[in-house]
Amino acid sequence: MSAGLLLSPPHAARDWIAPQQAGRTPVLRAARVDSTAQSSHLQLLAMSTTAATSRAWNVSTHDFPRDGDAAEILTFLLRYAVLAPSGHNTQPWLFRVRRDAVDLYANRAVALPVVDPDDRELTLSCGAALLNLRLALRRFGYSDEAYELTPDAAEEDLLARVRLVAGAPPSLTEAAIFDAIPQRRTTRSAYEGRRVPSDVEHELMEAAAQEGAWLHLVGEGERGAVADLIAEGDKAQMHDKRFRRELAAWIHPNRSRSGDGMRGYSFGFGDLMSLAGPLVIRTFDTGNGQAAKDRELIAHTPLLCVLGTDSDSPRAWLSAGQAMERALLNACARGLRSSFLNQPVEMESIRGRLAEAIGRHGTRPQLVMRFGYGPEITHAPRKALEECLIQPDTLAGRIAATTAWRQRPSG
Repeated sequence: MSAGLLLSPPHAARDWIAPQQAGRTPVLRAARVDSTAQSSHLQLLAMSTTAATSRAWNVSTHDFPRDGDAAEILTFLLRYAVLAPSGHNTQPWLFRVRRDAVDLYANRAVALPVVDPDDRELTLSCGAALLNLRLALRRFGYSDEAYELTPDAAEEDLLARVRLVAGAPPSLTEAAIFDAIPQRRTTRSAYEGRRVPSDVEHELMEAAAQEGAWLHLVGEGERGAVADLIAEGDKAQMHDKRFRRELAAWIHPNRSRSGDGMRGYSFGFGDLMSLAGPLVIRTFDTGNGQAAKDRELIAHTPLLCVLGTDSDSPRAWLSAGQAMERALLNACARGLRSSFLNQPVEMESIRGRLAEAIGRHGTRPQLVMRFGYGPEITHAPRKALEECLIQPDTLAGRIAATTAWRQRPSG
């Protein structure tokens, strides 16, 4: 979920290439136009992509297979799991439905070895998908507690196992959080000046705590130091050619038929810029410009937060991913938009200093999150659920393939 994973990437909200001036490198400029006409145009661009990439967001509770068997019910509920956010919209999850249970696997074939060498953010994303599945279970009257994290130490890619067990009817709060799943979006633009009510702030903190993580609300006295670390991360990441190549590979043209990756329209790119943007990102170091842009975003962010855990392990990352998604959905249910500025947690040399800057010495920050009131944007594309399902007879081959992929050189 780099800089907007989820996520908003380090180039978020850039919109134009400035003409090359004498002795200067072209830089991507932030969009200056914020008109209804431009917004409508970008919406039309988004709608022009193939319907298959957005069909997943149209899931309806009316389609629940009430007379289906356990496998049919679980397969339907996975339609909500795949709506979770993920870094660069890689959607790094695979599911195996086994009678009355679902196994959640990491799909390391879409790992990001430069920005996420330990698959930490990949595991966070899978945790978010797990939380969506648990919320869907509760919505239809099943228990959300019949699950196990990392159930088999011999299978590194097996992250969780969830069983279908009868439970009580959902509460009104549970139903409201579930209803936010297909409404959630990552909004990378500047937010309105309205402050977030204190009771909503406390709800977000409680949501993270419910999943075993902490959510720190960055105070005014801490904001400058956090902004400095984000800017430092911007410059370091964009100076790395490997990082820029990896990032550019996941940015697709507005009219792409791909079901994953990030569309140009999600950053305010028109058609031409969505084609040229990846080339510019691969070619030029725009770290200084992005650092300035992110400082501006922070200045227009009513609520800046750091989500973290007390330890750093795959189980902790899964918990953090569930905490992230529960906070995001609570925020969405309250009318808030959200995005990420994850540069400080993606660089180990900065991550510890972030913990110190917010007075959380000895803990492990996992995400930097933005919340505020802003425009409604088009959903990111999604792969069809069928692409995320694996069968028992193909499981060994898939694990072997992803292991080989993970061992490839990152450069």
